[in-house]
Amino acid sequence: MIRFILAALLCAAPSLAASAPPPTPAPVEVMIVGDFHMNNPGRDLHNVAVDDVLEPKRQAQIAAVVHGLARFRPTLVAAEWSAQTVRDRYAAFTAGTLAPSRNEVVQLGFRLARETGAAMEGVDVEGDFPYDAVAVWAAAHGQTPLLDVAGAQVEAFTREITRRLASGGVSDALRFLNDPARIESDNGFYRTMLRVGAGTVQPGADLLTAWYRRNLLICANLIQLTRPGDRMVVFYGSGHAFLLRQCVRETPGFRLVEPNDFLPG
Repeated sequence: MIRFILAALLCAAPSLAASAPPPTPAPVEVMIVGDFHMNNPGRDLHNVAVDDVLEPKRQAQIAAVVHGLARFRPTLVAAEWSAQTVRDRYAAFTAGTLAPSRNEVVQLGFRLARETGAAMEGVDVEGDFPYDAVAVWAAAHGQTPLLDVAGAQVEAFTREITRRLASGGVSDALRFLNDPARIESDNGFYRTMLRVGAGTVQPGADLLTAWYRRNLLICANLIQLTRPGDRMVVFYGSGHAFLLRQCVRETPGFRLVEPNDFLPG
């Protein structure tokens, strides 16, 4: 009788094993680091005033930031350049032939990848930001004051980054940019644009549609680069942080990591 029971259990073992659920893959951990333009290109509606980040004081501050983020032990670093541009310039950077650059991709992304041995990737996607159509419609329909208020709020935001950079340094500015509550509240600027338009003419909604499309394409690039268990640091202009964080947070198999847990205090 005992032999019969053992034989039955042995025969059932393969089917029991076959029905066991597969192990859950390790999550992909992603840290979105919202940053500011370190080389003052003046391409945004509102721009931070930045002194020369190649000066020794700023270089020491950037080194401290990179060292702090390196504690995350990233396997991938991604930044706001195209894939080909990153491939070309990172190869020159590691070979020591890249000309000195004040760009945040080099100062933060390239330096972190080199320090940690992580793969360096470019994930940017070009996109429209049709703000002129919003401004024209608002001017024709008495809504310019609405845009003026929104613009004043963004201008105050950029002044605060400038102030923190001057008084507290690079890490202080980055910690301000990456505060989760501030990121949530500042997304209101984009929602304000939905007030501009009427009926079938919706320039504000068109603006947001273009903005969301670009950010979703960027997030698709991020997701497609990863494998289970990867740890990715993404450097992007802080205006992208809300949507990129949302995309990571809502994607199955991904876990959002807060940069302020690693940035120097």
